[in-house]
Amino acid sequence: MTKRKICVITGTRAEYGLLYWLIKEIEADDSLELQLIVTGMHLSPEFGLTYKEIEKDFKIDKKIEMLLSSDTSVSISKSMGLAQISFAEVYEELKPDIVVVLGDRYEIFSAVSSAMIAKIPVAHLHGGETTEGAYDESIRHSITKMSHLHFTATEVYKKRVIQLGENPQRVFNVGGLGIDNIKKLKLLSKEEFEASIDFKLNKKNILVTFHPVTLEKYTSKEQFQELLDAIDELDETNIIFTKANSDTDGRVINQMIDEYIAKNSKKAVAFASLGQLRYISALQFVDAVVGNSSSGLLEAPSFKIGTINIGDRQKGRIKADSIIDCKPNKKAILEAFVKLYSTDFQNSLKSVKNPYGGGGASKKIKEIIKNISLKDILKKTFCDINIQEVK
Repeated sequence: MTKRKICVITGTRAEYGLLYWLIKEIEADDSLELQLIVTGMHLSPEFGLTYKEIEKDFKIDKKIEMLLSSDTSVSISKSMGLAQISFAEVYEELKPDIVVVLGDRYEIFSAVSSAMIAKIPVAHLHGGETTEGAYDESIRHSITKMSHLHFTATEVYKKRVIQLGENPQRVFNVGGLGIDNIKKLKLLSKEEFEASIDFKLNKKNILVTFHPVTLEKYTSKEQFQELLDAIDELDETNIIFTKANSDTDGRVINQMIDEYIAKNSKKAVAFASLGQLRYISALQFVDAVVGNSSSGLLEAPSFKIGTINIGDRQKGRIKADSIIDCKPNKKAILEAFVKLYSTDFQNSLKSVKNPYGGGGASKKIKEIIKNISLKDILKKTFCDINIQEVK
């Protein structure tokens, strides 16, 4: 029997962390052939050459260079073009049966665009979500329309994908992939974690991850400075920074982190990439995830810790009761810290439930992409729901 070729694409450290257990499931299944394409930030020295970490886990079939050494809107559009050309060539060589992608980044848009033209079915993970402060929002829904199988993290997101006209029989709510990491990884002890980052934790500790709000012009520097100013007023608090992605103005944030570390090396440390094991392990020992990363919404609630979610980047996502939303100014951020450390809020964390499920998404996805019929899957019909006549 011919093995079904499943081509998984990854472009960032965070997304690879979410895909890891699915890749393991595919690799271990004798009736499937894993193809792994690595692109984007994984191949950039600036972002830690994280493809080297992937090579310790899996064989990489193709590396697609696409990032230009700039984070302007022009360079990102050019990077998307380069990626689309390269993906077209690689698909012609690998001839996958299904392409598997996660999320909403621009390199994934390029990968899916090429797959659509090459008549390759696409399985899209974590669709139906909303992030109103980023152009990821438009990219995610565009990927949904170019995809043929959909794996969502909640029932609300499943309904939203169906609302976009997708066939309900090809939309599956499997829960959040990040939960599998929490359930399956053997996390580091406090001593192991401190040794791994060469940094001692304090009485209080926070993990800061802040990315540009890509639908706002020239706000990255101002917003991040407000956060740094607020952090400076915290007592007995150590800070672990993870750096920004290759989005527009991401370099501005990373430069500011470097400058902050230079002045505050006793209480702060920064990493281009912590890697999944250290990042998830850190959630055991910090009081909160601070910034605007999706990890503060998807994974942090499982550790019964708070999240201070700053600004609009994650606006629209389903959130646990452990999330404290605040405006991107020093006063609001400090008020959020007061709430975080309040007795009432700390007590409330004990009963927090993660809305993204209890794990098992990777195995569910693998079974579906293994067994589902691909006959006529490329011929999509727009499924209208509750259409009322517009007068």
